[in-house]
Amino acid sequence: MSTVNFIQTLVVTFVTLFPVVNPIGDAPIFLSLTRRYPQSAQKLLARKIAAYGFVLLAVSFLFGSVILDFFGISLPVIQIAGGLVLAATGWSLLNQRDDASPGKQSPETLEDALEHAFFPLTLPITVGPGCISIAITLGAHLRHQAGTGFEHGYPRYFLAALLGMSLLCLLVMFCYGNADRLVSMLGKSGTTILTRLSAFILLAIGVQIMWNGLTSGLPEMFSKVVTH
Repeated sequence: MSTVNFIQTLVVTFVTLFPVVNPIGDAPIFLSLTRRYPQSAQKLLARKIAAYGFVLLAVSFLFGSVILDFFGISLPVIQIAGGLVLAATGWSLLNQRDDASPGKQSPETLEDALEHAFFPLTLPITVGPGCISIAITLGAHLRHQAGTGFEHGYPRYFLAALLGMSLLCLLVMFCYGNADRLVSMLGKSGTTILTRLSAFILLAIGVQIMWNGLTSGLPEMFSKVVTH
């Protein structure tokens, strides 16, 4: 695996997950849930959310496709279904209305806030079912692309993807830890523009993964029909 492929895998992983994790767009939600606490408490929560989010993404990415293989689901089906999820998520983000108000009250104590660092601040606000599905799809796609042997650069593909996830989680920690400054700096319009641009990229990546599944799955399906 060349350095270019390593960087490409890292960037694709980051760009694919970014609009769904949406650390910039979710920063106002995090701020509204934690605004009663000092900056030090918000940074502690941000670190915990970033760590929990990385664990969720990494486990889904590394073992999700293995679980699907156990149930006999083929790679083209995973690619088509995962591509549909990506494309549908991108389309939804492109057309959603702006709403930064979560409609929930902030916890009354710091201990209560820390207890809710995983649920709901991490799951589902930061890393939801859509992110988990995307991580599984990326893992299956890279497993097929890299092969299963060390001679095909298998470990480096997954290391690049995990690095992309870790960078995204670091961005979550930064955005949440500085949510008050970020919201005042970007404003509502800036956050909306960035989210829409990322959503369009996500839509295009989803269509590409779905196309890869169709091009590899349809010939196999037709060959079986002809032989029968």
